[in-house]
Amino acid sequence: MKIAVSGKGGVGKTTISAYIVKKFAAEGYQVYAVDADPDLSLGTVLGIESQDIQNLKPIVDMREVIAGKSEGGGAFYSLNPNVDDVLDEYAIRLGNIRFFKMGAVKQGGSSCYCRENSFLNSLMNALLLDNKDVVVLDMGAGIEHLTRGTSQGVDVIVVVTEPTLVSVQTAQVVTKLAHELEIKNVKYIGNKIRRLEEQEFLNKHLIPEDILGFVSYNEAMLDAALGLAPKEDAKVFEQDMDFVFNNLIRQIN
Repeated sequence: MKIAVSGKGGVGKTTISAYIVKKFAAEGYQVYAVDADPDLSLGTVLGIESQDIQNLKPIVDMREVIAGKSEGGGAFYSLNPNVDDVLDEYAIRLGNIRFFKMGAVKQGGSSCYCRENSFLNSLMNALLLDNKDVVVLDMGAGIEHLTRGTSQGVDVIVVVTEPTLVSVQTAQVVTKLAHELEIKNVKYIGNKIRRLEEQEFLNKHLIPEDILGFVSYNEAMLDAALGLAPKEDAKVFEQDMDFVFNNLIRQIN
């Protein structure tokens, strides 16, 4: 199963990605967590030291290694699906989670991320996974990962959205582009919900059947985004996210 988590910047996408990663791991899955955002935030929220993230080899550097194992070449690579022997060199292990970063932070004005996006696209289209394997990609904010086709090859895109017009507009554009890439499953998570009217707002502007659930606005989520242990009771956040997670599993199976 390959899951891309998308959404407008600041909606809580990375915090929700991290929760999904940990939940799959707790359920016994082998999880490949990929920080596909050049900002590199997922590892921090997962609790990895910043120095370890900085020292980690980006997966784009695997392309020469994998190309040597395949018949690939050119802009995209025909990957041998059995690349497990090279993964550990590019991963940080957290139990049954393997964390990867797409690329390194670049100097301002130095280069684009075309090479990284191209390789990740190829990797997602080529990887064959067992039933108990799951890839979770925390995508960059906005729609560039779709216009570049980086998300092509995933089984589902989960769009995190706040109850605002601008956030919903981004969710609708993501949906349109995902369908153009023939991604069948586009699901939504309403985040930072404070009252019933905000749930109704999202139901009105999105497809209600495709909304996995709503996550209440609370301090625990802000603490999680900071990589801190929640000072307040995180039970509500966990209950909301467990409901979302179970819906995700049910709808994509």
